[in-house]
Amino acid sequence: MDLAVAAIAFGTIFVVELPDKTFLATLVLSTRYRPLLVWLGVGLAFAVQTTIAVLLGHAASFLPEEVVKIAAAVLFLVGAFVLLREARAHQREAAADEGDEFAEKARPATGWRAVLASFLVLLAAEWGDLSQLLTISLVARYEAPLEVFLGALGALLAVSGLAVVVGRALMRWVPMHVLFYAGAAVCLVLEAFLIWELVR
Repeated sequence: MDLAVAAIAFGTIFVVELPDKTFLATLVLSTRYRPLLVWLGVGLAFAVQTTIAVLLGHAASFLPEEVVKIAAAVLFLVGAFVLLREARAHQREAAADEGDEFAEKARPATGWRAVLASFLVLLAAEWGDLSQLLTISLVARYEAPLEVFLGALGALLAVSGLAVVVGRALMRWVPMHVLFYAGAAVCLVLEAFLIWELVR
């Protein structure tokens, strides 16, 4: 087990996911349902999405190494661009609670129905998300599907746990645009490493 790859996956996905709409959706859902039930449902959705991303990334790892590196570099560059654009948008205007659009789909429920509702809402919100694309590129780049799976899923569970437990307080302490800039910085650092490997 390569713990360094797991740590890279955890750090990358954690920073990128913090300002994401899924964080906000989880936060809003936890005001409607019991927080533990929300976390269970959200965690199951993240497990499904991460598994799919890891399988796609593993399939991509069979491509020529140069192609994989270039594709990963493009994805990290796109990720940095998207996060920088979001940071500027959030700096210009007060951030609306974007999670509401997903939470509105949640019907009143208790028990396992609340778990299922949280699962379905986050499964839809996370599909094709930046964190999923970065997970694919990390698996393809490092050819360590288990390590990336554990790191990425651990990061997603940690972020959703923060959203459920201290989401509102965290958003008061740390402005959203700062989180977007941090995520963009991580993407640019990974981009720089990939470019260095391509040209050396």
